[in-house]
Amino acid sequence: MNALKEEVPIRTRFFYGWVIVALAGLGVFFSGPGQTYSVSIFINYYIDDFGYSRSLVSGIYSAATLGAGFALFMMGRLVDRFGQRTMMTAVGIMLSLALFWNAFLLGPIMMFIGFFMIRLFGQGSMTLVPNTLVPQWFIKKRGRALSVMAIGGFASSAMFPPANAFLIEHVGWRTTWGIWGAAVLIVFVPLAYIFVRNQPKLIGEVPDGTPKPLKEGEDPNTFIDVNEKSWTLREAMATRAFWFILFCVVVPALVNTAITFHLVSIMELRGLGTGIAASVLTLMAVIGFPVTFIVGYLVDRFSVHYILAITFFGHIFTLLLLLFTSSWWLAIGFGVVWGMVNGFERIVLNIVWPNYFGREHLGSIKGLAQTVMVVGSALGPLPFGLFYDWLGNYQVIILLTLLFPITAGVLALSSPQPRYEDYHG
Repeated sequence: MNALKEEVPIRTRFFYGWVIVALAGLGVFFSGPGQTYSVSIFINYYIDDFGYSRSLVSGIYSAATLGAGFALFMMGRLVDRFGQRTMMTAVGIMLSLALFWNAFLLGPIMMFIGFFMIRLFGQGSMTLVPNTLVPQWFIKKRGRALSVMAIGGFASSAMFPPANAFLIEHVGWRTTWGIWGAAVLIVFVPLAYIFVRNQPKLIGEVPDGTPKPLKEGEDPNTFIDVNEKSWTLREAMATRAFWFILFCVVVPALVNTAITFHLVSIMELRGLGTGIAASVLTLMAVIGFPVTFIVGYLVDRFSVHYILAITFFGHIFTLLLLLFTSSWWLAIGFGVVWGMVNGFERIVLNIVWPNYFGREHLGSIKGLAQTVMVVGSALGPLPFGLFYDWLGNYQVIILLTLLFPITAGVLALSSPQPRYEDYHG
């Protein structure tokens, strides 16, 4: 145990876990170039420059996302094996290379590879690793810590759409990809390598902060006053709650990715332009940001599955509002409600796994969940693109999509936290 102890990178007057939260938030922020809210701004330019149909670009994106989802499962196992510090540094380097690749696209094969890499290392890994790191440092304050980390996600979704629109207009989409690649490599990678530590015990602290000075040879975990049970992935998969929650993870990924990917097109059909679409994405982030703190407070005090159910009922209302959006003020209302729902899901979908199944094997468990989430995000854009090409609008596919949050809301209510003793005699 002592051999594994590391020096703290910087001395702070407060619990070093909050430095970890800030770095995790920065990681989620830099997942932005691989997120659909960022990529969606490039889609119309791809269609115009390459002469592809919307269905073809949607299909390439969906296929690449699907492949990235299956590859992401191994990332979770690598996190458990090598730790978050190593993986955050390596993933940052790979994401940077992926962004440079996208600056040199020449055809559909390169586009597929580019989408695959930014979805694997951006949307997937750059959210997976931070969401396995923060729960290692917090137990009682886990909801609040994840709320603070979520600032990075909302800042990302607020900044990247308008920034992409501005940069593409002035320097072109190829240079825009290069700018983000350089930013990840220069800003994020060094900070992750220097300041990230995998667990508090490595620097002589415990989750939520050290309650008292440690004596020589004492295990810091002795002072954890939370009776947390850690499940292996195989043990977790034996519970009904695991599979119900796994389905719930798919739904926001599927719905949000589909809407975000085609939001510019949806708004244009309603007589609204790219600027309104970018404003809706930014508004969603601005509204969702304060909501995460409310949700962080709630999940620390109430059963997670109730908060999860509320999230899906919010999704139902969001889709119904989108169905009738025909003016700028309805678009703004849609952005507000969508932001509130997004604030709920960013916290509850991340806290449910460590709360239900512990921290020790969180990389493998969250890796599978993240894989399913990315697969869900792959299934969204293509049906929307096909229905648009067939019918010239999105009304029918939006109505069909309502079935997913309705089902997820019912499953969430049926998924209280499993008791470890019920499955281990």
